[in-house]
Amino acid sequence: MDERFELIAPCHFGLEAVLKKEIQALGYDIVEVEDGRVTFAGPASAIARANIGIRTSERILLKCAQFKAVTFDELYDGIKRIPWARIIPRNGRFWVTKATTNKSKLYSETAIQSIAKKAMVEGMSNTYHISQFAEDGDDYPVRIFIKKDIVTVGLDTTGVSLHKRGYRQLVGKAPISETLAAALIMLTPWREDRLLIDPFCGSGTFPIEAAMIGANIAPGVNRDFTACTWEKIIDKKTWYEAYDEARSLEKTDVEMHIQGYDLDSQIVKCAMQNAEEAGVADYIHFQQRNVKELSSPKAYGFIITNPPYGERLEEKEALPELYGIIGDRFRALDNWSMFLITSYEEAEKYIGRKADKNRKIYNGMIRSYYYQFMGKKPPKRN
Repeated sequence: MDERFELIAPCHFGLEAVLKKEIQALGYDIVEVEDGRVTFAGPASAIARANIGIRTSERILLKCAQFKAVTFDELYDGIKRIPWARIIPRNGRFWVTKATTNKSKLYSETAIQSIAKKAMVEGMSNTYHISQFAEDGDDYPVRIFIKKDIVTVGLDTTGVSLHKRGYRQLVGKAPISETLAAALIMLTPWREDRLLIDPFCGSGTFPIEAAMIGANIAPGVNRDFTACTWEKIIDKKTWYEAYDEARSLEKTDVEMHIQGYDLDSQIVKCAMQNAEEAGVADYIHFQQRNVKELSSPKAYGFIITNPPYGERLEEKEALPELYGIIGDRFRALDNWSMFLITSYEEAEKYIGRKADKNRKIYNGMIRSYYYQFMGKKPPKRN
């Protein structure tokens, strides 16, 4: 039987339920759901399938250990005990890329990084019988979280964050990350047979992520990951099989109606180029257009968008009028639903309707709200 591993998938706070569903859809058991991360279990192939297929996590960490430490000696001993040589070859390059602490006795992140590295060197020295490591091989970055004195040690299997799908060569002024955009779409009842419009599309992230979801294009299918070279854990064949599986599940005959508007003609061109890179240009119609012109004869469509929220003072003054226009155009549509993420706290007032649901979500460091205005469901087809 395949060895089972515990894997940790961090995500945006408030979106753990979406990530949990994705992991379960891949067929893996959930071990624990905490604020901002989901731990799950699976064989080595789960490392490849999760990196390639999960849309809403920032990275996939291989959980190496969990223990209590209230002193640096306890931290050192706990990290030294981990059987690092089972994973890291003698020429592997290893370091603690990030340490975070919360409500714990140990709080100096630089001290934690330095002590953890020393403990790894000593632990591996005992196995490899060398005291100096060349570290000229593949990367093995370590991440350490300490919460209420419980230390969790993970190896980063991903490398460059999973939100880097590889398609977004150009970005607008206030881009939303690909992982957050995908999670927000997945929180809606939108399906590929329903019209979707983003009237503030910027560099196209919402329309592109929606098209990728609709066509079932795996977000990581066109990139590689740090663990692609970790042959002590997962061989090349397993990676090839995971990429092949993802490509075989793409829907090539799907028909979608997705539109993206923006006032800036240059940013519209950049959105088109990004959609081309993502392989979804045929599913999306981008256009230079003002939100005032938002209209559609079709019923039961969706608006999913990230409108301006006035980070600068002069922009803030224009917000009441802008959100008033959004509300007017939405009311003129026939039984549509609207989902918008904004940090503007008076959004509902000027839209002219209280949201049916409202989630607090952090977009980077900005506290935002995901307002959900639900339209009627379309009649069931025979």
